[in-house]
Amino acid sequence: MYLIAVFGNMLIILAISSDSHLHTPMYFFLANLSFVDICFTSTTIPKMLWNIQTQSKTITYEGCLSQMYFFTLFVGLDIFLLTVMAYDRFVAICHPLHYTVLMKPWLCELLVLVSWILIVSLSYCTGLGVYLNSAATQSSHSSAVASVMYTVVTPMLNPFIYSLRNKDIKGALMRFSGMAVLKGSVVLG
Repeated sequence: MYLIAVFGNMLIILAISSDSHLHTPMYFFLANLSFVDICFTSTTIPKMLWNIQTQSKTITYEGCLSQMYFFTLFVGLDIFLLTVMAYDRFVAICHPLHYTVLMKPWLCELLVLVSWILIVSLSYCTGLGVYLNSAATQSSHSSAVASVMYTVVTPMLNPFIYSLRNKDIKGALMRFSGMAVLKGSVVLG
């Protein structure tokens, strides 16, 4: 599931960056969401897989703090990027004639930058406060199932939900895979 999440999100980023038809605000935000989803799953899953392989359940204090910081950072970025994407769709639907005037490239970049800055500042306060005082007791099995659902399944499904049902993304992926095959045959030939 981890590999599907990383590979699916990477495909979305490559398709959007390689196809000039997709250099629009909506796809700019979608590429950023895919990047954040890759980072989000990569924050906890590699350590979890290592722990499963070695039958170890330990993590250093510093490792725990940094993992929780980045986990909180990327969860927040996911939320803010989805909010920005909702605003983009609102403008496109409710003000279609003004869309290109309102959603200038510099505004899109500013919205993404503000999302990053806002979440970094919020992460310091909330993330550290919550996880330094972790005294809640839950069953480890239900916590593990909830963790996997949240950290792996959602980022794995995001490419399918937001992109692969979109005909523009499908076309870009087809063109991208055609270019990859062409480049591969040129190298081999």
